[in-house]
Amino acid sequence: MTSGSTRSRTAALTPVLVFVTLVAAVISSLGAPLVPLVSQHLHVSLSEAQWSLTAALLAGAISAPIMGRLGDGPYRRETIAAGLGIVFLGGIIAGLANDLPVLVVGRAMQGVGLGLAPLTMAAARDHLPREDAPAAIALLSVSAAAGVGAGYPISGLIAQHLGLHAAFLFGGLVSGVALLATLAVVPSNRDAPRARLDTVGALLVSVGLVALLLAIGQGNAWGWASARVLALFAAAVVVLAAWVVQQLRSSRPLVELRLLRRRAVLTGDVSALVLGIAMYMYLSLVTDFVQTSPRAGYGFGASVLVAGLCLVPFSILSLAASRSVPALSRRIGSRAIIPLGALAVAAAGAFFALVHSSLWQAFVTMGLVGIGLGYTFAAIPGLIVRAVPEDETGSAMGFYQVVRYVGFSLGSAVSAALLAAHTPPGQHLPTLAGYRNTLWIAAGICAAAAVVAWLLPRGGDSRTEAERAAQDGELARMMQEEGELGAAGLVGVERVEERP
Repeated sequence: MTSGSTRSRTAALTPVLVFVTLVAAVISSLGAPLVPLVSQHLHVSLSEAQWSLTAALLAGAISAPIMGRLGDGPYRRETIAAGLGIVFLGGIIAGLANDLPVLVVGRAMQGVGLGLAPLTMAAARDHLPREDAPAAIALLSVSAAAGVGAGYPISGLIAQHLGLHAAFLFGGLVSGVALLATLAVVPSNRDAPRARLDTVGALLVSVGLVALLLAIGQGNAWGWASARVLALFAAAVVVLAAWVVQQLRSSRPLVELRLLRRRAVLTGDVSALVLGIAMYMYLSLVTDFVQTSPRAGYGFGASVLVAGLCLVPFSILSLAASRSVPALSRRIGSRAIIPLGALAVAAAGAFFALVHSSLWQAFVTMGLVGIGLGYTFAAIPGLIVRAVPEDETGSAMGFYQVVRYVGFSLGSAVSAALLAAHTPPGQHLPTLAGYRNTLWIAAGICAAAAVVAWLLPRGGDSRTEAERAAQDGELARMMQEEGELGAAGLVGVERVEERP
């Protein structure tokens, strides 16, 4: 390849990586606001339609560590391309689906794209000139958060004017374009050392999580004491317990569970799990509520576009809050950031449970959620990184990412189960009491998370003076990126190592 061609590909690399990151954001925005339309078009209950979101989040939880491990080896470009290819096919399948099972399959395939963001950042780190890489990584981080903020109303606009299927086909179209651009521009890194994938661990965690979410999601329909539901819960417990044992015995586990022995890591991961559950409970509840016709006795009868716009304050304020965390921690102390954020998210649920007579109240609710999650998802990485030695940072952050995505998928499934329990027989919509009770439950678990984050003892700073000096600047940047990506519903970055 000529030097001129190499320069052209290098110049095009950042725009292509930004585009791939935006595609991941678009896939994220095809979730909660479209669930009521899925219910209407496929003639299923709202809780059943929620599987179109839960399946995508579950696929993201499972595929993210796998893609991250593969992307660390010599096949990063191939991993990005394969991910985009699966997303493309998923968009076509979802766009053509005329029944819920086919749509869920397509959406699960699209969910694979939720793990693309960290791979684009790793590619920028490795293939851009050293002096250009930090700015490009920062741009990718902002693009992910801003893309989700724009993606909600854009997907809503497409669905409103061209139909539900057009929104999913749009996701497939942009994924196909991103795939071609990746193959043309992203360089190969075949000289990188091979990364070993824990295939057994990936299979066990996949089976365990699927069994758990099926039990939660179908508990009301099949009966919580039915043989099928009890068998699924039992299978989930047995398989996930086997996974824990296998991960602890493996020399190269999918995620490093041993780090949970450090109490600060445990605090961060428990907070991430609970707040991830709450996040998707709010996203689902608010967007469903505002689109419900007032004939049901509640709701505003808003369009899917308006429902998408309700999530814009969430994206904007989460971004602003994540950027303010370093300054705020200097004023009130880093210990208070996570409890403060969790209480803000709890206050949002209490507010909307009590006051839901006007559309502006939904905007305020999602703004409060954005502030709270922006604080917490930006502060948790700092808590974890300060508690582990430098050589364990990547493993600790990788596990944090998995925990957060498991929380997202559990939140979607739990909200569907709770609303299904308050849906009268033969009806598609839950009662107003169902929304109120679910909001109070979400607020309660956030308040409990605040108490745990404040009271659970933390370990001290395990770093040496040299490590502390070298990491503090990187840590501030990581906190900002994690807040932006995490509150956007995307997998965050593992530690972006400096090249020698």
